[in-house]
Amino acid sequence: MKWICSVSLAVTLAIQPAFADDLIGPHQLTPQARDAFVTDLLKKMTLDEKIGQLRLISVGPENPKSAIRDMIHQGQVGAIFNTVTRHDIREMQDQVMQLSRLKIPLFFAYDVIHGQRTQFPIPLALASSWDTDAIATVGRIAAYEAADDGLNMTWAPMVDVTREPRWGRGSEGFGEDTYLTSVMGRTMVQAMQGKSPADRYSVMTSVKHFAAYGAVEGGRDYNTVDMSSQRLFQDYLPPYKAALDAGSGGVMVALNSLNGVPASADSWLLKDVLRDDWGFKGITISDHGAIKELLKHGVASDPEDAVRIALKSGIDMSMSDEYYSKYLPGLVKKGAVSEKEIDDAARHVLNVKYDMGLFNDPYSHLGPVGSDPADTNAESRLHRAEARDVARKSMVLLKNRLETLPLKKSGTVALIGPLADSQIDIMGSWSAAGVAAQSVTLLQGMKNATADKATLLYAKGANVTDDKGIQDFINLYEKAMTVDTRSPQQMLDEAVATAKKADVVVLAIGEARGMAHEASSRSDLTLPQSQLKLIDALKATGKPLVMVLMNARALTLTHTTQQADAMLESWYSGTEGGNAIADVLFGDYNPSGKLPMSFPRSVGQIPIYYNHLNSGRPYNFEHPNKYTSHYFDEANGPLFPFGYGLSYTQFTLSPVKMSAATMPRNGTVNASVTVTNSGKRDGATVVQLYLRDQVASISRPVKELKGFKRIMLKAGESQTVTFPIDVSALKFWNAKMQQVAEPGKFSVMIGLDSARTVDAEFEYL
Repeated sequence: MKWICSVSLAVTLAIQPAFADDLIGPHQLTPQARDAFVTDLLKKMTLDEKIGQLRLISVGPENPKSAIRDMIHQGQVGAIFNTVTRHDIREMQDQVMQLSRLKIPLFFAYDVIHGQRTQFPIPLALASSWDTDAIATVGRIAAYEAADDGLNMTWAPMVDVTREPRWGRGSEGFGEDTYLTSVMGRTMVQAMQGKSPADRYSVMTSVKHFAAYGAVEGGRDYNTVDMSSQRLFQDYLPPYKAALDAGSGGVMVALNSLNGVPASADSWLLKDVLRDDWGFKGITISDHGAIKELLKHGVASDPEDAVRIALKSGIDMSMSDEYYSKYLPGLVKKGAVSEKEIDDAARHVLNVKYDMGLFNDPYSHLGPVGSDPADTNAESRLHRAEARDVARKSMVLLKNRLETLPLKKSGTVALIGPLADSQIDIMGSWSAAGVAAQSVTLLQGMKNATADKATLLYAKGANVTDDKGIQDFINLYEKAMTVDTRSPQQMLDEAVATAKKADVVVLAIGEARGMAHEASSRSDLTLPQSQLKLIDALKATGKPLVMVLMNARALTLTHTTQQADAMLESWYSGTEGGNAIADVLFGDYNPSGKLPMSFPRSVGQIPIYYNHLNSGRPYNFEHPNKYTSHYFDEANGPLFPFGYGLSYTQFTLSPVKMSAATMPRNGTVNASVTVTNSGKRDGATVVQLYLRDQVASISRPVKELKGFKRIMLKAGESQTVTFPIDVSALKFWNAKMQQVAEPGKFSVMIGLDSARTVDAEFEYL
């Protein structure tokens, strides 16, 4: 791949600058060498210099460069974020090396969540690939591009399990399942950090948001979380643990409260669990302004009290406020905070700087002077082929009546919809240093696919929404949504006239990216009225209707799905999204994605997730009964279940074959199934293993994902897939908060989604 070749070239060109200060030089990157070095450095530092290391500031209107220069000179800055060009980063690092007493390097961080300059699909879409190789590709390239911009750390991956589609930040995570999120998060950490975060083209990760941020009440961002210890440890904490076990050097602490305690004031969470139980040695960082917010949470009486609580609870670095530098000196002077506590926090900051290799070379991610790219946004810095490949793997075919798809590259195709030609929306939320002008829209992708083969017509048809309040909200801080000034009827008439000229209509609908972002929680998950009217009008033409969804959450699509002849979930598919979607629509790629989140029929069903506990009166779909757990006013169960996704071919499964009827204590059994591509096209699918503990000391989920394997089969080909099952797959947290595997019978369910499986069982002795 292009990026691998350029790595070796850059390493060859790199030179090691010489520094007078004895802090900078060749250091062994081992924990023992680090601890000795940091201990010696702390002895040389004043209290103010230690406190300065705890400050993470954001470049922007509140901190202009002149002010930053003064803060650096006074030793009041430990790290900086929101600067993404080598020139600016080099200039600030120069100021440290020239102006500060001890010349302790800064580290530079940014939200590199699904790519730095090349935008890959959003994380929720990446999870839809169920492809760890694809995730690793995204992580490696994102780290390469971030490091090539001079960055040392990313605020990623986000591993907040969420069963709440109303929550806008679900777009940044990997969906509703603990196991899938753990696998994806671990893979991303390993890919981004590589062998060492000190390597030229690796970055340190800071896993977020610790903890349980995805469970905010009502899906309202920044809201409270209240849950049992069993649910916390069983469902929500494992992905953070998996990311930390993979080596993540940082943890970003959540903004929510957990069982009444704000995460930034939760010493049990940050010390007892994170440090003592899990043995974490890295850095904890508050989320943006979280220490100030302890006052509004009502757990701190004044700013000084907020600082005391945060520092003593285990917050090492304060993001984007001046509270630590302003109040910690006085707190130490009057004995409310000990200097040892300051030392502990500063040690964690210095540890990660050491692990980043900054004490060997503060400019390690910048290259030699004069090597900065002439054009920061140069096309040559992108990785389009990889972005296109991953985007194709991330798409989920939800419906395909009478084989409407794939489309033929002939005749006349009408492309209609408010998202068909939006470069900014197809990139998705948190698009880092991505440039909208470099992204390929669906219109451009379909033009590329149909050139000289078919006639392609286009009409916008509607705005994403005609609600002025929502338009203003989306455009509050940036011009993120372009509103067509024509009347809704004029746009609708044009769309209908365009559709009537075509053999088939492709309709690009969904959400503007600002509708599925931080601070963008929704109470209504249906499509906006402007788009529903457009669908009705196009359906009335009688033309085959292919809907392409662009969104970042599970939507309620019951009626819309009925109107569609085919429906493709493309999410926000990134820089090469338009080409990737066209590849799938025209059959150049056979879709293979699977949903990482259940799609509800209505908001009233939320939370709806596949691995729920049973009740004493479970609903039976085959034999409904009034006095059971269900809704009486609509069909029960999700519209589309977790793990669901169609293909242009068909797959069949054999019965499950167990290697043994019993599993000895701490032993293993194997569950095997033969998968056959019984259709006419080559294609990939994802085989999924679910387990159920039939009888336990506490109620256990009806099924839990415990393994998956993505396989590629030619038409007519068969492959046997085997899943080893060991005791770790059987363990759970019991009522006494002990992690145990209890003897008894277990159901084994293997399928291509969570709802339709072939089953067997074994007994754990």
